[in-house]
Amino acid sequence: MGTLFDEAAAAGARTVFHLDRPLDIAPDAGTRWSVPELADLVRVTADRLATAGVRAGDRVAIVKDNHWDYDLLACAAVRVGAVPALLSARLEPQTLRTLLERLRPAALVTTSALLAHCPAGAAPVRVTLDAEVPGAVHLAALDATRPCPPVRRSDGDPLVIHHTSGTTGVPKLVVHSTRTLVHKLARFEAVRYPGIGIRRDDVLLNASAYAHGRTFCWTAVVLSTPPAEVVVLSGDDPDTADPLLRAHPPTVAEALPATYVRLRPLTTRLDNPFRRVRLYISTYDAVHPPALRAYLTATRHPRPVWMQGWGQTETGPLTFRFHTRRATLAPVAGATARRLGRPVPGRTRLRAVDPETLRPVRRGRPGLLLVRTAALALGYLAEDERWDAKRVGEWWSTGDIGVLHRDGSVSVLDREVDSVPGLSCLRTEDLLEERLPEALECVVLGGTDGDPLPVVVTADGRLDPGAWKEATNGLPTLREPAVLTWDDVPRTGTGKVRRAALARRLTGTGPAGTGRWT
Repeated sequence: MGTLFDEAAAAGARTVFHLDRPLDIAPDAGTRWSVPELADLVRVTADRLATAGVRAGDRVAIVKDNHWDYDLLACAAVRVGAVPALLSARLEPQTLRTLLERLRPAALVTTSALLAHCPAGAAPVRVTLDAEVPGAVHLAALDATRPCPPVRRSDGDPLVIHHTSGTTGVPKLVVHSTRTLVHKLARFEAVRYPGIGIRRDDVLLNASAYAHGRTFCWTAVVLSTPPAEVVVLSGDDPDTADPLLRAHPPTVAEALPATYVRLRPLTTRLDNPFRRVRLYISTYDAVHPPALRAYLTATRHPRPVWMQGWGQTETGPLTFRFHTRRATLAPVAGATARRLGRPVPGRTRLRAVDPETLRPVRRGRPGLLLVRTAALALGYLAEDERWDAKRVGEWWSTGDIGVLHRDGSVSVLDREVDSVPGLSCLRTEDLLEERLPEALECVVLGGTDGDPLPVVVTADGRLDPGAWKEATNGLPTLREPAVLTWDDVPRTGTGKVRRAALARRLTGTGPAGTGRWT
């Protein structure tokens, strides 16, 4: 990964990258980049990190505003032999401090504003991206005239550290190696598969949370199988994204589920920027049927496909499900959205067991989902006992409750920590969103006592009582809904709802499940 951009440039990659705003590590360099220019930027950044004192084997914590240069900084750190640890700027200050204490980094790369939330002794070397700050060095002021040759490492050594989403508490720090992340995950994806592989004439859109593991893998793939253009969004405001997307309409779109929700108004505009999309990709979280339908009907491509991946930071993708326009328009679409496809052939195996006895359950019965994959991470940094507690012999617990069907496919019902006996919160959310067109999102929170609490997110924080009564017809008993706006809901860096925090705020109680497998 440290020489990825050099190798792509040497191979003649002509991909042009279009950004919605300048990179934080090159604020004056504009929003249009070629591969050779990006290779130069990574080299210069690596030289500056070396000048700051970063050495092979060091951990480098990176926490900044959301943008793709998270991954460029990570590649620069890898180039000097260090191990980058990417931390979301959306972490709560106390959570950020906890993760920095676990990391004990040799260097911290951040912004002047975020530096105020970091402990004074968080790292011996502190580098700011935006301004001169007492006690820190400014990245742009560091000497880049002394080239630092790339440092090679063993494929099994730590390569990069990402944290989990943190929907149920303090995120875990997941350590991946070149073998697990590049050889087992990126290499599998970096094939021009018919229909779903990257084509040389594609225009790729990525609108993601760049501190998380998916985009580091994506960066390796997009440089290995270069398309014609790449469009990078760092935010999810539709009015800001609209001009860039119309100027470079994508043929392949990948975004966070929450970002798909936020950009959905663009699908109904006269000159909608998704008119050329042949392939949509989503990971991280569930995408509800109304969003699937809106995007698949917005494109003019005759046979568009939505590829929905289910996986985790620790494992990479475990299953894939393909949605078509015809299927999303079918009346049963809402009932089948949680069916997440089959395990990746020859790469992953799944098993459902009783959460208490750990004995296998029969096909068609709910159970705790276990996985076997060669892409499993090396572990949790500073939490070995927690990692070991999730191992069941040669299997590893995903922490999800789901059903393995007779045809080999899997349905995920809930996280174990959020599970409610006799009810799938996720399926109930799908049905509510189908029946409430005004809802941006629906969340069903199980509690330690009483009926589940539904939360309906709308644009203005209002909901017609009659519409709610009709929407809940035939559903299990629910409490009266809490109606919130989008910004009222606590979220992770990937836009996921922090269910535990939301439940404590609204009910004063914790999660319904045991939390043993988180």
